[in-house]
Amino acid sequence: MIVAQKTVVLDQPAIRRALTRIAHEIIERNKGIENCILVGIKTRGIHLAKRLANRIEEIEGTKIPVGEIDITLYRDDLTVKTENEEPEVKGSDLPVAITDKKVILIDDVLFTGRTVRAALDALMDMGRPGTIQLAVLVDRGHRELPIRADFVGKNIPTSSSEKIVVELSEVDDEDQVTIHDN
Repeated sequence: MIVAQKTVVLDQPAIRRALTRIAHEIIERNKGIENCILVGIKTRGIHLAKRLANRIEEIEGTKIPVGEIDITLYRDDLTVKTENEEPEVKGSDLPVAITDKKVILIDDVLFTGRTVRAALDALMDMGRPGTIQLAVLVDRGHRELPIRADFVGKNIPTSSSEKIVVELSEVDDEDQVTIHDN
C-alpha cells in the first residue's frame, strides 16, 4: 500500500509551542505539580512525556517524575495482530508508585480511544491513582470508546481514509505531524 503525503500540519516550532501550552495547562489544572507523574505510552508518548517534563521543570523549577507504560498485552486487537507472531513486550517503568498520585497519561495521537483504554487497564494493574488525566499531541476524532483528552496540542479533524503520522526527532530524526491519504 502506497501512502502519499498530503500535508504537514505541525512542524517543529508548532510542536514545541503545543507542548509548552500543554505543560502550562497541566500545571494550572493541578495547581502545580505536587503529587503528579507523567506516564508516556510507548513509543512516542514517552518522548513527548520527557519533553513535557523538561518544559514543566523550566516553568516550575522542580522535576516531575516520568514513567513509561507498555500496553502490548492489554490491546483488544492482540489476537488479530499476533496470529503469526508473538507480541514484543518492552516492559513498563514507573519511577514512583502511582497509588493516590495524579497520573498524566501522554500519547501522540488520540484516535479510536482503544490505545488509551489499554493504557488505563495497564495503569490500574500497577496501582490505584488518585486521578488519571490524558494529554495528547493530536486529537483526530473518530472515537469508538467514550474517551476524551484533558490536554490537546492540536485537534485535526480527519476522514477515516486519512492517516496521521507523528515523527519525533528521538525516533524519526525530525519533528513533524503530517496527514496522509491511504
